[in-house]
Amino acid sequence: MQLVIVESPAKAKTIEKYLGGDFHVLASYGHIRDLPAKDGSVDPDNGFSMSWENYGDKGKQLKAIADEAKKATRLILATDPDREGEAISWHVQEVLRAKKALPQKVDRVTFNAITKQAVTEAMAQPRALDEDLIDAYRARRALDYLVGFTLSPVLWRKLPGAKSAGRVQSVALRLVVEREREIESFVPQEYWSVAAEMEQGGQGFTARLVRWRGEKIERLTIGKEGDAMAAKADVEAGRFTVEKVETKPVSRNPPAPFTTSTLQQEAARKLGFSASHTMRIAQQLYEDGAITYMRTDGVQMDGSAISAARKAIAERYDGGYLPEKPRQYQTKAKNAQEAHEAIRPTEFYRDKVGSGDHARLYDLIFKRALASQMASARLERTVIDLVDGTGQHALRATGQVVIFPGFLALYEEGRDDAEDDDSKLLPRLGVGDAPAKKKVTAEQHFTQPPPRYSEASLVKKLEELGIGRPSTYASTLQVLKDRDYVRIEKNRFFAEESGRLVTAFLERFFERYVSYDFTAGLEEELDDISGGRAQWQAVLEAFWRDFKPKTAEVMEQKPSDITAELDKFLEPMLFPPKADGSNPRACPMCGDGQLSLRGGRFGAFIACSNYPECKYTRKFGQPGGSEGGEDSGPEVLGQHPETGQDIVRKSGRFGPYIEMGEGKEAKRGSIPKDLPEMTLDWAVKLLSLPREVGLHPETGKPIVANIGRFGPYLLHDGKYGRLSSTAEIFEVGMNSAVAKLADAANKGGRGSSSREPLKVLGKHPRTEAEIKLMAGRYGPYVTDGTTNATLPKTIEQDALTLEEAAQLIDARAAAAPAKKGKKAPAKKAAAKKPAAKKAPAKKKAAAE
Repeated sequence: MQLVIVESPAKAKTIEKYLGGDFHVLASYGHIRDLPAKDGSVDPDNGFSMSWENYGDKGKQLKAIADEAKKATRLILATDPDREGEAISWHVQEVLRAKKALPQKVDRVTFNAITKQAVTEAMAQPRALDEDLIDAYRARRALDYLVGFTLSPVLWRKLPGAKSAGRVQSVALRLVVEREREIESFVPQEYWSVAAEMEQGGQGFTARLVRWRGEKIERLTIGKEGDAMAAKADVEAGRFTVEKVETKPVSRNPPAPFTTSTLQQEAARKLGFSASHTMRIAQQLYEDGAITYMRTDGVQMDGSAISAARKAIAERYDGGYLPEKPRQYQTKAKNAQEAHEAIRPTEFYRDKVGSGDHARLYDLIFKRALASQMASARLERTVIDLVDGTGQHALRATGQVVIFPGFLALYEEGRDDAEDDDSKLLPRLGVGDAPAKKKVTAEQHFTQPPPRYSEASLVKKLEELGIGRPSTYASTLQVLKDRDYVRIEKNRFFAEESGRLVTAFLERFFERYVSYDFTAGLEEELDDISGGRAQWQAVLEAFWRDFKPKTAEVMEQKPSDITAELDKFLEPMLFPPKADGSNPRACPMCGDGQLSLRGGRFGAFIACSNYPECKYTRKFGQPGGSEGGEDSGPEVLGQHPETGQDIVRKSGRFGPYIEMGEGKEAKRGSIPKDLPEMTLDWAVKLLSLPREVGLHPETGKPIVANIGRFGPYLLHDGKYGRLSSTAEIFEVGMNSAVAKLADAANKGGRGSSSREPLKVLGKHPRTEAEIKLMAGRYGPYVTDGTTNATLPKTIEQDALTLEEAAQLIDARAAAAPAKKGKKAPAKKAAAKKPAAKKAPAKKKAAAE
């Protein structure tokens, strides 16, 4: 019997079907071991030796693999064809060797697509494990560990509120923060455009002013309204005739097939997918045998695939859409490896696969790959110049006509930010023609700051800089979101205060390690290890030699000294010069205090030097306290009708709040965001909380309405119910409160066996357990009676298949038991193990 190891159960099932009875295929469910999340897992003083630890939740699977390996005559490691796949194979081999279960014959096979032909051909061409790729994996893993576990503790101790730093993560964050700074420092510039609406032969067109009073008009030439009105008057008064008609043929070639990064970019633009979601769907399409391997920076296609694509084009379109020769592509990305083909369909006769997001992503991949072998589009660009009788004023109209669509008949690449591309049709005009002038307009414009990064444009920028690898972009961006260093609004990255502060800290104290050139250079060295051109320990030694002393130097500084340095470093942003020339650091509340950056338990903020006499504060992230970040002084809303005390509206570092009284006796309350306006009436209501609705008719215990950390709620006998708004706190009556609490209690029983399933999907193809689709508190989920897996929003419950449900359950089962696995050793040493395992859990996030 020959044992084949792959990563996923879906892949295992497909491959076993191709190989026949002598082969048994098992899944490792991804990586089986990693560096323990604790100090000492990498030892720089001992040749960067690494202490690996098996994942706690993989014990059952490893036992199954080891048991089968002992009976096998040959072990075939068939994990993904990249560095991570090579690493998983190496880990499996090492674990089996330690268990004395390694068969005598061990082979490595790789295939770029999960089809019968690709798998069969790969099995006929086995090789040994690639030691260079394994060394590259070890170098990257050690490097990321050393950066995370050395730099993150510095952040925790010197920068309150900071969570982690990472080799690629911090550089990606710097890009987002620098763009935010560009936007904030941008000064809009006024300019005007003058255009004439004209008509010839019943067809209208627009001509823009390009010469006025003998001078060429650029975009910013007319900067004042007076000049714009004068130019408009001159155009209105002039009689314009065609001086020149220039028609120029233009050819557009199709884009190359997808790489990992271009797929992420285009899926973000056209489908609205995040990078992580794109990779998750692409992984499933690959494992289903629908597309080739989805982690690649190569743009070339296999010769047989090109032939199949050309055949499909010939069948779909007439001969003009097929170029004479096949197209060959070369990547322009920095550090590209081109070890694998571009992402393409495995079969070009299949133009549709799956449903929902799977179908949409496959359609994108199919059309891009097919279009890459189609004929160029032929267009005709026309430029018409019109001049008035004096020759001093000129207008220009431009248009573009598609003569032959070529690949555009199937696919057109998206753009991150729309450009002013005038593709309107123009009427037929000849020299000397005088089209009718219908209307002249003068429009005011203002220059715009550079746009914030979208996922697509940020991935593109990272790739251009040579930072990170295509397979890491999705996880890198996800970490930034998970750490709350950025937020996403309208598909754009906004830098949060914590992200800005971490970036400032790293720029000030670790500038080299967040510089673009250094990070890209390090990527090149790591790629040299993959290619056998560099020794992995030597690369790590060169990095560690400078990095370790630098972190030790910063760790010795007092937090107050760090804050003082950041105060100076961030002065242009936090305290920009004022228009009237006054001191930008002067406290607006007391007048004689000086503002400076302060560090607190929950992060940084701006405060007055006269604290505690002056309690002025403002948020860290707002330059000069703009956008509501500044406390311009307390506002008295009025007097409480019962106590007669002033109720004051204030703003602190945690947002606006109201206060009544002074010192320890003062009553305070945060101002909810859903209130349209803070009035005296609302202030009195908020200060009266919590509100007792009444006694529950069944238990006789009080029902209380209040505002908590997660919004308005009801509380009864330790059980909670959610309220929809702040107003509902004061409006909800007894009947409604009892009903809401009952609903909340019912929804809590998500796993109850008494509830009816929405659908019974069938037996799990690998475990035989019955899979059901259920309605849960947070949406539909699937369960096999042991494991529950939430249904992603991308999968419609009506279109859910048994295999998709099984994959969701398998993925959840592989991830969920991790916590139990961590606790298992506690049985041997109950007094010490739990405490020992607690600290690594906290540090694990830092290394990501």
